[in-house]
Amino acid sequence: MKKRIAIVGGGISGLTAAYILHRDYSDTCEFILFESKRRLGGIIETVRADGFTIECGPDSWVTEKPWAEQLARELGLAHELLPSNDRERRTSIARDGLLVPLPDAMRMMVPTDLNAMLASPLFTESARQAYIAEPTRAAELRQTALLNRGVDEDESVAAFVRRHFGDEVVDNVAGPLLAGVFGGDIAKLSARALLGPFVAMEAHHGSLITAMQQRDRTSGLPVFTTLASGLVTLVDRMFRTLPPASVRFSCPVLTVDSFSGAWVVETPNGNERFDRILISAPLDTTRHLLASLPSAEARRAARRLPANAASGLVVALGYKPHTKPVPTIPKGFGFLVAAGQGDNDSLLACTFLHQKFHGRAPEGATLLRAFFASSAADELSRHSDQEIASIARNQLVELLGPLPEQADVTIVRRWPRSLPQYEIGHLVRMEEFRTCLSTLSGMAVAGNAFRGVGLPDLVRDATQVAHALARD
Repeated sequence: MKKRIAIVGGGISGLTAAYILHRDYSDTCEFILFESKRRLGGIIETVRADGFTIECGPDSWVTEKPWAEQLARELGLAHELLPSNDRERRTSIARDGLLVPLPDAMRMMVPTDLNAMLASPLFTESARQAYIAEPTRAAELRQTALLNRGVDEDESVAAFVRRHFGDEVVDNVAGPLLAGVFGGDIAKLSARALLGPFVAMEAHHGSLITAMQQRDRTSGLPVFTTLASGLVTLVDRMFRTLPPASVRFSCPVLTVDSFSGAWVVETPNGNERFDRILISAPLDTTRHLLASLPSAEARRAARRLPANAASGLVVALGYKPHTKPVPTIPKGFGFLVAAGQGDNDSLLACTFLHQKFHGRAPEGATLLRAFFASSAADELSRHSDQEIASIARNQLVELLGPLPEQADVTIVRRWPRSLPQYEIGHLVRMEEFRTCLSTLSGMAVAGNAFRGVGLPDLVRDATQVAHALARD
């Protein structure tokens, strides 16, 4: 008799788990994937319109994390792999109404070429001297390294960066760079959870600059990778491998419960019994399902989940070559906005997608993707799509110069509370969460609230969870 597994949530985590179960365990397991919406993929969504290929959620993955690319290749999508156009790679910081490029050879907030840093107008003399001094403080930084303070010790991303480079780098570089990825306040976010490689470098080398200079950066890999036809192709290809009856759309899970060694899943269509259950839903749904269980350990696990989640809001504007005035876009992948540069509804970042990846727009066209997060996203979400697009355009005009009144293609997407915040102490809370979960026989969880928010992280974790559930 086959083991029955319920999968709650059809984002990339739940879908990957379903794919692995069907690929490797169809002789011993069967599953039902419950998805509350009418499509799979969660925040992965691609819109193709008028020659533009627009990602409404993530636009790519970090190439050096191999798990998403491995999955794409396995699904027969090697010909679709599209590297970022790194010859044009440059990121600017918006400050005082101007776009100032980050110096070349920067790894986030860490320069590997001090001469390029010294020549940059982005930094004052005080920040330049802080960068120059950091390698000379290696012994001191190694002695006070975060990893040397005990397994449960943590500090904020802001505090970690400040110890190495000072306040100016925190505000003008680290803040916008990390807010653009995680949508949060780096004074609250965990250094151990979000800056793991840098935290390890500090413990070994002391100086982050010295550590980065010694790293082999000659791999030749592009920084980012996506799929030529859009990331939704990854979702569609996995879905097509699954038995049609194994996926139930527009079928939200209302509650879960354990009874006589089985898991009972309640949906609007009634109750079903399963031997195992994977919760791969958004953070708030996961918390609700765990908190509704009678088990004290399940409720304790729910309390260990991230308390906060930031909202995201994406506005994509596509301009064909004939539109007037023709946008004048600087070289590079886009820009990030330094802290304190705007109001409550201000822009956090903008990607020049027609320059970041080939083929994202018709020849000579411009494709801009504005990103708002946290309170700005929540504030803007109260407006209509048309109003949001107008607000985004006006803010872009202030930094990029004239843009046509109407875009040829406009896409607005709201992603409420989609970015769990890994706040200080996150890794310790996740260990406590796993301890609590281990008492709930036959239950597993996956998703972006735990060990990473990027596509490769989610694919890796969902694959591991699927194997564990099938073999248990």
